[in-house]
Amino acid sequence: MGDNKTPISPNLPENESFFKKHIGLGESFDLGVRKFKIIQKQLHLYYVNGLCDTQYIIDLLRQLTEINDHEKESSKVKEIIENRLIHQQVSEIKTLDEAVDQLLSGLIVIIIEGYDFGFVVDVRSYPGRQPEEPDTEKVVRGARDGFVENIIVNTALIRRRIRDERLRFEILKVGERSKTDICLAYVEDVADPGLIKVIKKELNTIKIDGLTMADKSVEEFLVKQGYNPFPLVRYTERADVAANHLLEGHVIIMVDTSPSVIITPTTFFHHVQHAEEYRQAPAVGTFLRWVRFLGIVASIFLLPLWLLFVLEPSLLPKNLAYIGPNEQKNIPVVIQLFLADLGVEFMRMAAIHTPTALSVAMGLIAAVLIGEIAIEVGLFVPEVILYVSIAAIGTFTTPSYELSVANKMVRLFLLILVSIFHIPGFVIGSTLYVLLLASVRSLNTPYLWPFIPFNAKALWQVLVRTSVPGAKLRPSIVHPQNVKKQPS
Repeated sequence: MGDNKTPISPNLPENESFFKKHIGLGESFDLGVRKFKIIQKQLHLYYVNGLCDTQYIIDLLRQLTEINDHEKESSKVKEIIENRLIHQQVSEIKTLDEAVDQLLSGLIVIIIEGYDFGFVVDVRSYPGRQPEEPDTEKVVRGARDGFVENIIVNTALIRRRIRDERLRFEILKVGERSKTDICLAYVEDVADPGLIKVIKKELNTIKIDGLTMADKSVEEFLVKQGYNPFPLVRYTERADVAANHLLEGHVIIMVDTSPSVIITPTTFFHHVQHAEEYRQAPAVGTFLRWVRFLGIVASIFLLPLWLLFVLEPSLLPKNLAYIGPNEQKNIPVVIQLFLADLGVEFMRMAAIHTPTALSVAMGLIAAVLIGEIAIEVGLFVPEVILYVSIAAIGTFTTPSYELSVANKMVRLFLLILVSIFHIPGFVIGSTLYVLLLASVRSLNTPYLWPFIPFNAKALWQVLVRTSVPGAKLRPSIVHPQNVKKQPS
């Protein structure tokens, strides 16, 4: 709308024509105006159907029209009307541009004849669902409330868990057309002020029409990932996980319309931990964590290693000589691995897009086709199906969905290198993988910390799920202002 702000006119028809011209009042059926008279003054109430709670508006109208029963003549129309706007969030606005922004956010705008300002009342009631357990982060024990698409509900879920007067929620609007609400959450005396400043600066420099893909678009502006497949921020839909990271000194970014929140800064090892480990005893949590690590390592290195042993059987000791196919098929083993791996990927995609009622049928088809018939026809060696299945299960044990897909790409890259160069291919590919991870920095945070640069205490906490009373220090990687977790 340009930099020249249009002031609210004391002449009501002028304001109405501005709304008709700029937001299509009268054309769009969901935009409306209610005209009524209070103590000889004309009032216009503008609203957007579907974003407002109608009951609140009816109550406000009832209160305002009752003024006529008690007041006849008054020079204090403004004060009387403001007093009768029975709502906790009422503010004054001076420009029509601001009125448009507020109106399209779901607030109502009330303009009085003869006055050059208006009142905005927050009667928003966005369509949405109730908090429920996120599908991607289920736990056996623990809270069942997860974030939803409404930013106000999400901030309330965190407030419930952290009742600290130093918890801050700063709100910004981003997107020329979408004007999406973005909330920055942090604990003031814990989070690094430099980090908060950097994130705010990055968010304020976002120039885009709209953030329809919400947090993902924000992430791409924030960390400038390029074609690096590894996730540079962590997403969570669990309020308890978000609250825990806030107390450690992380900054959280919430984007309206998204049930995931962004945790920054994050390292590789943030993506391999799961809430379930903290809902069990430390010993059980450590066991679960090691099983999960095993799954993640298998998802990357199992198939390339097996292919290497197939191509170079002399590498195997005698008592493991049975590893590898007993019979040769017409198709090279590496092509079999690729076909089977892509087959699993087809199934995963199909499972996402298949309606629940048909998913059982799809599972049966996949099991029969890929398993039995493909082996009988001679397309695959049985061992190929076995190892691809273990690698696929390892992919699904990875807590971070983004990391699991990145690891799958690394696995396919290693398979190509091993099939061409054999042992040097495996060694060089694995080295490149570690070097890539070591070179990545997310918001100036080393991606492989606490392994590179080495920090023994922090690495111990990654490898072993320590008990809560024993964990007295916040992770140094977030540069917390207050290092000690527990008050002295």
